[in-house]
Amino acid sequence: MIEELNMVYDEFKGANSKTINHFEVELSKIRAGKASPAMLQTVMVDYYGSPTPLSQVANVNTMDARTITVQPWEKAMLDPIMKGIINSNLGFAPQSNGESVLISVPPLTEERRKELVKKAKAEGENAKVGIRNNRKEALDMIKSLKADGLSEDMTKDAEGQVQTITNSFSAKIEEVLVVKEKEILTI
Repeated sequence: MIEELNMVYDEFKGANSKTINHFEVELSKIRAGKASPAMLQTVMVDYYGSPTPLSQVANVNTMDARTITVQPWEKAMLDPIMKGIINSNLGFAPQSNGESVLISVPPLTEERRKELVKKAKAEGENAKVGIRNNRKEALDMIKSLKADGLSEDMTKDAEGQVQTITNSFSAKIEEVLVVKEKEILTI
């Protein structure tokens, strides 16, 4: 039975890690006013008929704190890259200089910063809901093990262990959220 419990813990931790990773990806989409190549991480480009991540068809760098440069490996990719950036709904207006694509990241207003903090907190809440759902699944697995003969004491200990894991992942979400909030509000 201990082996089965360890399997439940491992699955639970794995599901929570995926939730945290998804949360961090969603937060990276929330721009904090400072140019970063990570802002274009989710952009897909039409590369000869197939959608391809931008990072696989071009170098993405920052020229300064307000400008992102996208240097395609093939000149023919300039237009598809610009279309991909526009279609990604990130709110950027890319400009081509014939060699590369330049993206100017405008400074954020105080009002927009507060909106972005709210959006980040909403993403944090979504991640916490995901962790609670994972907890429910883990507790259901423990209940099925109890039905298969797991003792009452071991069941209580397992439920306590699941709650401890849940608390640690919730704290991790809060830590990431505090860092992102500080990043957004810093001018």
